[in-house]
Amino acid sequence: MPQATKSRKPVNTAFKQQRLKAWQPLLTPRSVLPTLFVVGIIFAPLGGFLLWSSQQVSEIVIDYTQCTSVAHPEFAPAPANIYSYSGPNPASNPTIQWKRSVGQDNLTEFATPGTTIQADLCTIQFSVPTAFQNSVFLYYRLTNFFQNHRRYVKSFDSNQLKGTLGTPDKNCSPLDTVNGTWYYPCGLIANSMFNDTISNLTAVNGGTDFNFYPNGIAWPSDRDRYGPPPANADVSQLVPPPNWINRYKNGVYAQDTLPDFRSNERFQVWMRTAGLPNFRKLYGRNDDAALAAGTYEIRIFDHFKVDSFGGTKSIVISTVSFLGGKNPFLGIAYMVVGCICILLGVVFTARHLYKPRKLGDHSYLSWNQDQNNNAHHTQ
Repeated sequence: MPQATKSRKPVNTAFKQQRLKAWQPLLTPRSVLPTLFVVGIIFAPLGGFLLWSSQQVSEIVIDYTQCTSVAHPEFAPAPANIYSYSGPNPASNPTIQWKRSVGQDNLTEFATPGTTIQADLCTIQFSVPTAFQNSVFLYYRLTNFFQNHRRYVKSFDSNQLKGTLGTPDKNCSPLDTVNGTWYYPCGLIANSMFNDTISNLTAVNGGTDFNFYPNGIAWPSDRDRYGPPPANADVSQLVPPPNWINRYKNGVYAQDTLPDFRSNERFQVWMRTAGLPNFRKLYGRNDDAALAAGTYEIRIFDHFKVDSFGGTKSIVISTVSFLGGKNPFLGIAYMVVGCICILLGVVFTARHLYKPRKLGDHSYLSWNQDQNNNAHHTQ
């Protein structure tokens, strides 16, 4: 007896037989025109409010890339284009001057206690034209630094960061091992960490100094990725990354000098790679006091060289709004969309009033248009 062939007919269900209920909006002038005006009326004022909110954020940006190569040994006016201020009270004649020197940097991050190294020192005096209300944030800004490179992003060992030792992850190559010892921490991200030492603000004319603190600058979710240094580790098998060597006596770890990734939030901020080549990262914050208007001095030990990748580096002192930092794009985008909707609403309304179309008139269909034209020509 021949076997019955298997039917390929779909099961008789509403889904497979395409009998599901559906709703298709009917776009008519009565529904489209009010929608355009409502969207425009909502978006345009909202964009104006967002733009105003962004403009209330006070921000000072100082580009110190050329300080140690261009500045004089004594204070002298700096190029005007290295300083920019944006905020509610624009500065008409900002004060900006700098000098370069050589000093002893008393390293504080991932360093043997008491370690100092000689480094180029850039000292900048600048004006704060109006008070910055708390909270006040200090960022460093880098340009042309591609933290989003495929190999760079993967170049770390999560087990090391949690405090568990083992053979470094192969993604750390070429900064995984050297001469039979392990880099700790391994990888390109950790080795390239921003290492300029930026001081707090010192009031020049007898005002109050202003401090920035490295606590609370990393995401809480990032802090959970890090652990304390491994206990009883054989430090003879561990070496600092190449760019960290100067921070340790003789360039090697001692038993009590392994870096504690869990407590160093500046390291955690750096390890969260940026998606664009121009970015800023948080260096410190002050949530307890306002930054008074006046003239301040900041000292920066220059360790992080940007010439190799053709970039620049700046410090940014900023407040925030309820949306975060200064970001005029969002407000402008809302205003543009709102204005376009209102403009289209006006144009379509004028068109509808000047030459309205009867809804459901089949004569407007393309195939009926051809028939009507042919009938007109035969007459």
